[in-house]
Amino acid sequence: MAGHSKWANIQYRKGRQDEKKGAAFSRIARELTVAAKLGGGDAAFNPRLRLAIDKAKAVNMPKDKIENAIKKGTGELAGIDYQEVRYEGYGIGGAAVMVDCMTDNKNRTVAEVRHAFAKHGGNLGADGCVAFMFKHCGQLVFAPGTDEDRLMEAAIEAGAEDVITNDDGSLEVITSPQDFLAVKEAVEKAGFRPEFAEITMKPLSETVLKGEEAVRMQKLLDALDALDDVQEVYTTAVLED
Repeated sequence: MAGHSKWANIQYRKGRQDEKKGAAFSRIARELTVAAKLGGGDAAFNPRLRLAIDKAKAVNMPKDKIENAIKKGTGELAGIDYQEVRYEGYGIGGAAVMVDCMTDNKNRTVAEVRHAFAKHGGNLGADGCVAFMFKHCGQLVFAPGTDEDRLMEAAIEAGAEDVITNDDGSLEVITSPQDFLAVKEAVEKAGFRPEFAEITMKPLSETVLKGEEAVRMQKLLDALDALDDVQEVYTTAVLED
């Protein structure tokens, strides 16, 4: 199954994440707290918490910060009561955008998100206006040159839904959210290291933007991503030089 070129966009996103590790600590701490609050502090029985801990370790978050964030979720330490909220809208060229937030003040958060959309040429929409354009799934991305046959065998045997070969040679393994951890562990055991692995909102179609439109869209995405309450930004936009 063929897919649009992904590798440059994935590498750019990873680079942006590496540049903002301080912000990453704050966001992951919130995710750890909420995951522990909803599912308990034992990662063996809380898949969402396991994923959050994996993210924390990937950015070298100190062990004590991880433990303290979990304790805030379980009530062992005092902490802020965060709520999860999602906003949907449109960016440049009609590209769909979804913004996942964790906040202790929804009025503040929606005002900041609306302002970012408006300032950079987008529009905040109603709930559900673009959600149907995305699939909630697990996604693992592998570098061009990865052995497709061996990866496909390991992934499908572990319960993956699909293995996609992109135009640039990179490979994507798609799973249900429930099977993500099992598939990730199975392909890693088989010797494959994903460059990017998370439960995400994968666009079902893409809006390719070039030139000035791509620049404007990047500014909108950066403005949303810079907001303190924002955890993740998903878009159907594919930005090309």
